[in-house]
Amino acid sequence: MLDILMIEDEPNIAEAVRFILSREGWQVALHGDGLGGIEAIRGAKPRLVILDVMLPHRSGTEILAELRGDHDPSLAATPVLMLTARGQAGLEMPQADAVLAKPFANNDLRAMVRRMLV
Repeated sequence: MLDILMIEDEPNIAEAVRFILSREGWQVALHGDGLGGIEAIRGAKPRLVILDVMLPHRSGTEILAELRGDHDPSLAATPVLMLTARGQAGLEMPQADAVLAKPFANNDLRAMVRRMLV
Protein backbone atom coordinates (compact mmCIF):
# COMPACT_ATOMS: atom_id res chain seq x y z
CA MET A 1 0.00 0.00 0.00
CA LEU A 2 1.23 3.48 -0.88
CA ASP A 3 2.00 5.67 2.13
CA ILE A 4 1.61 9.13 0.59
CA LEU A 5 0.23 10.59 -2.64
CA MET A 6 1.18 14.21 -3.20
CA ILE A 7 -0.72 16.33 -5.71
CA GLU A 8 1.47 19.38 -6.38
CA ASP A 9 2.06 21.26 -9.63
CA GLU A 10 5.43 22.79 -8.75
CA PRO A 11 8.06 20.13 -9.54
CA ASN A 12 10.70 21.58 -7.20
CA ILE A 13 8.35 21.47 -4.22
CA ALA A 14 7.04 18.02 -5.12
CA GLU A 15 10.52 16.51 -5.50
CA ALA A 16 11.77 18.17 -2.30
CA VAL A 17 8.85 16.80 -0.31
CA ARG A 18 9.30 13.35 -1.85
CA PHE A 19 13.00 13.42 -0.93
CA ILE A 20 12.35 14.57 2.65
CA LEU A 21 9.61 12.02 3.31
CA SER A 22 11.32 9.15 1.48
CA ARG A 23 14.32 9.55 3.78
CA GLU A 24 11.91 8.85 6.65
CA GLY A 25 11.02 5.53 5.01
CA TRP A 26 7.66 6.48 3.50
CA GLN A 27 6.75 5.58 -0.07
CA VAL A 28 5.70 8.77 -1.86
CA ALA A 29 4.06 9.07 -5.30
CA LEU A 30 3.51 12.35 -7.14
CA HIS A 31 0.69 13.65 -9.33
CA GLY A 32 1.31 16.95 -11.13
CA ASP A 33 -2.02 18.78 -11.34
CA GLY A 34 -5.67 18.82 -10.39
CA LEU A 35 -6.77 17.07 -13.56
CA GLY A 36 -7.17 13.42 -12.70
CA GLY A 37 -6.32 14.09 -9.06
CA ILE A 38 -9.29 12.24 -7.59
CA GLU A 39 -8.69 9.33 -9.98
CA ALA A 40 -5.06 9.19 -8.83
CA ILE A 41 -6.23 9.00 -5.20
CA ARG A 42 -8.79 6.30 -6.00
CA GLY A 43 -6.22 4.29 -7.92
CA ALA A 44 -3.39 4.55 -5.38
CA LYS A 45 -5.48 4.34 -2.17
CA PRO A 46 -2.74 6.08 -0.16
CA ARG A 47 -2.62 6.24 3.62
CA LEU A 48 -2.21 10.06 3.36
CA VAL A 49 -2.83 12.67 0.65
CA ILE A 50 -0.79 15.87 0.53
CA LEU A 51 -2.76 18.29 -1.61
CA ASP A 52 -1.84 21.75 -2.85
CA VAL A 53 -4.71 24.25 -2.74
CA MET A 54 -3.87 26.00 -6.02
CA LEU A 55 -3.58 23.51 -8.87
CA PRO A 56 -4.09 23.86 -12.60
CA HIS A 57 -7.35 22.50 -14.07
CA ARG A 58 -8.95 21.76 -10.68
CA SER A 59 -8.30 23.21 -7.23
CA GLY A 60 -7.18 21.19 -4.25
CA THR A 61 -10.29 22.24 -2.36
CA GLU A 62 -12.49 20.80 -5.15
CA ILE A 63 -10.54 17.53 -5.05
CA LEU A 64 -10.83 17.42 -1.25
CA ALA A 65 -14.60 17.96 -1.38
CA GLU A 66 -15.00 15.15 -3.90
CA LEU A 67 -12.78 12.84 -1.86
CA ARG A 68 -14.80 13.48 1.31
CA GLY A 69 -17.99 12.66 -0.61
CA ASP A 70 -16.62 9.43 -2.13
CA HIS A 71 -18.86 6.36 -1.99
CA ASP A 72 -16.00 4.28 -0.56
CA PRO A 73 -15.98 5.14 3.19
CA SER A 74 -12.34 4.15 3.66
CA LEU A 75 -11.29 6.43 0.80
CA ALA A 76 -13.46 9.29 2.06
CA ALA A 77 -11.75 9.00 5.45
CA THR A 78 -8.22 9.24 4.01
CA PRO A 79 -6.25 11.88 5.96
CA VAL A 80 -5.47 15.00 3.90
CA LEU A 81 -2.73 17.56 4.52
CA MET A 82 -3.41 20.75 2.54
CA LEU A 83 -0.52 22.96 1.43
CA THR A 84 -1.25 26.65 1.03
CA ALA A 85 0.63 29.76 0.05
CA ARG A 86 1.19 32.11 3.00
CA GLY A 87 -1.57 34.42 1.75
CA GLN A 88 -4.08 31.57 1.82
CA ALA A 89 -3.26 30.45 5.35
CA GLY A 90 -6.52 31.90 6.69
CA LEU A 91 -8.72 30.01 4.24
CA GLU A 92 -11.40 27.83 5.76
CA MET A 93 -10.65 24.19 5.04
CA PRO A 94 -12.72 22.28 7.57
CA GLN A 95 -12.61 19.06 5.53
CA ALA A 96 -8.80 18.95 5.70
CA ASP A 97 -7.14 17.10 8.55
CA ALA A 98 -4.26 19.59 8.65
CA VAL A 99 -3.02 22.68 6.81
CA LEU A 100 0.61 23.69 6.28
CA ALA A 101 1.62 27.06 4.80
CA LYS A 102 4.41 27.25 2.22
CA PRO A 103 7.26 27.76 2.65
CA PHE A 104 7.49 25.34 5.55
CA ALA A 105 10.34 23.93 7.61
CA ASN A 106 11.33 20.34 6.79
CA ASN A 107 10.98 19.38 10.45
CA ASP A 108 7.43 20.76 10.55
CA LEU A 109 6.49 18.69 7.49
CA ARG A 110 8.03 15.51 8.90
CA ALA A 111 6.36 15.99 12.29
CA MET A 112 2.95 16.66 10.77
CA VAL A 113 3.13 13.64 8.45
CA ARG A 114 4.35 11.45 11.31
CA ARG A 115 1.32 12.48 13.42
CA MET A 116 -1.07 11.83 10.54
CA LEU A 117 0.33 8.39 9.68
CA VAL A 118 0.55 6.97 13.20
